[in-house]
Amino acid sequence: GVLSHLMRASASKKPGVITKVGLKTFVDPNEEGGKINTITTENFVSHLMIKGSDYLFYPSVNVDVAVIRGTSIDSEGNLTMEEEVGSFSMLSIAQAAKVNGGIVIVQVKNINTNNCIPGTIKVPGVFIDYVVQDKTQGMTFISTFDKALVDRKEQYTSDDLNLTGLKRIIMRRASLELKENMFVNLGYGMSDGVPIVAQEEGIADKLIFMIEQGSTGGIPTTGLNFGAMYNPTAILDDGYQFDFFQGGGLDIAYLGFAQIDQFGNVNSSRFGNILTGCGGFIDISQNAKKVVFCGSFAVKSQQEITPEGLEISNSGKFTKFINKVEQITFSSEYALENNQEVLYVTERAVFQLTKEGLLLKEIAPGVDLQKDILEMMDFEPIMNNPLSYFNTNIFKHGKLEL
Repeated sequence: GVLSHLMRASASKKPGVITKVGLKTFVDPNEEGGKINTITTENFVSHLMIKGSDYLFYPSVNVDVAVIRGTSIDSEGNLTMEEEVGSFSMLSIAQAAKVNGGIVIVQVKNINTNNCIPGTIKVPGVFIDYVVQDKTQGMTFISTFDKALVDRKEQYTSDDLNLTGLKRIIMRRASLELKENMFVNLGYGMSDGVPIVAQEEGIADKLIFMIEQGSTGGIPTTGLNFGAMYNPTAILDDGYQFDFFQGGGLDIAYLGFAQIDQFGNVNSSRFGNILTGCGGFIDISQNAKKVVFCGSFAVKSQQEITPEGLEISNSGKFTKFINKVEQITFSSEYALENNQEVLYVTERAVFQLTKEGLLLKEIAPGVDLQKDILEMMDFEPIMNNPLSYFNTNIFKHGKLEL
């Protein structure tokens, strides 16, 4: 989100972007400043105080070469995106290069000899210097062409739109937080199963799904197709989508996690030398009214799912609940300051962020509290007394009646 807005700022020669996005996370100079290692010593991001409030300032960048893509180029070099699942700030990126005296290279599937309807043009030809044609370019990592990703009425089928195993349990419990007419966002991985549950329950048309890549109003895709929607109502530029997200427009966001610490901080961006990055995670998680983090409780565990609950034979090899996360991608301190409601949903337990710490709110039937939960955590959570149990309908194959 910040990077999308930074391209727009760079195109208009503004000094940069001023925002609260990133405060108290690893991009904050009071934490890591977004540095990968000790080779970098200078801070790219800085703090600004405006009317007594703390903000982060991200300076604009000079773009020398922009490489963008679309679907078609017309006879005047204008770019359209009729088969693209997102426009991804392509116009701002191209403009940022041109105002800096740089060049713009565009990849397209089609080179046409006609003139496009002006309203369909996403990047005017006056901003484009070079065109590279790739007649085989795909829409996503695995879809060469699927009309349902850019058409409201096209019928679709997908083997990915089903849930099994632990993911099914986690998604069914997480989906209990849905309410009619919510603006709903979800991240890549575990949490992309929420729309599947909504379809199974027959309530998908009562929710408004919105993803950071720009699609709105359809059914988000999953797996390597993620970042698109089946039958979207609209496909916006991601910068405008993030305007709404950063403004607090999302009612609920479902996101994944890799580590959770005793304070409720979440790491989903770095594990040793493995850099997955944060994408739009910070923009979304800091500003949604409610955040539900979804993931398996432990690594390399073994269990059987029964209609009554879980039967765990191996509690797991590695814990995800540690004393201090390796990197703060989500700041619990910031969330508490802004009165966000935050849940952490696993197949064994549900936790809630409170001012006193992480509260163990619910456990799954069949789980041994001491062996399967407490001994698999590096810290002791606060506990409800008595503890609540998951609704057993979560483990059955019928509807939850959301």
